[in-house]
Amino acid sequence: MTTLSPVRPQADPDLAALKARQQAAWASGDYAVIGSTLQIVGETLCEAMDLRAGARVLDVAAGNGNATLAAAHRWCDVVSTDYVPALLDRGRARAEAEGMRVTFRQADAEALPFPDASFDAVVSTFGVMFTPDQDRAAAELARVCRPGGRIGLASWTPDGFIGQVFRTLGSHLPPPAALRSPLAWGTQARIEELFGSAGEIRAEPRMYVFRYRSTREWIDVFRTLYGPMLKAFAALPASGQAALESDLLALADRLNTAQDGSMVVPGAYLEVVVTRT
Repeated sequence: MTTLSPVRPQADPDLAALKARQQAAWASGDYAVIGSTLQIVGETLCEAMDLRAGARVLDVAAGNGNATLAAAHRWCDVVSTDYVPALLDRGRARAEAEGMRVTFRQADAEALPFPDASFDAVVSTFGVMFTPDQDRAAAELARVCRPGGRIGLASWTPDGFIGQVFRTLGSHLPPPAALRSPLAWGTQARIEELFGSAGEIRAEPRMYVFRYRSTREWIDVFRTLYGPMLKAFAALPASGQAALESDLLALADRLNTAQDGSMVVPGAYLEVVVTRT
């Protein structure tokens, strides 16, 4: 079986501290409310992977379980993992409400607690892309997927709506310069770097449409519930918060295709399926 060597970034000596800050960010707010609106992405990814009933599926950085539930809807045997216990609790509640059997386990995407080749399929929707050590995370996804199995990913693109949201956040509160942007997972070039030796890659551009009552409602929801944005606003003084809000609203208004006062903003993401060799 081909393996990927987990190569750590050279410039940042304290990835553990950064990971702790990220964990705190994702645990703040209530991402599950936003995450549940993305359910269609998990369903579409599972279809692209052609998941079969009875397949052993691992959802990595699962959040509140969109891909988890999508795989369970296809009668797969699913293990759902995340490093934020509160998000696992929300995923567990969703699975119980739907009568779906799922195993939930707290786990770090960069150190998955499973043997090699444990799963027929490994998935992550807008989750593993945020790991600080991208090479190690990719190596872990490949390690636990059996030969002939599939790795499925959905990642926001740099130039899509969420990519531009993060760029706007970064213009007000710059991220650590030493780290590669999580949005790199939304590019064909980076996916080939991470998984080129793991198997055959199929990548397709996809679109998720953000629908809210207004762009004002979107910013209110995201700044209250979406951890990275909540933390960005909290780190700024009142004047900085007002400037950030203005820039984010301008972005949403510019990309809004609705003509009735509501918000309809297309958000590009990259759907990737790697067939493991």
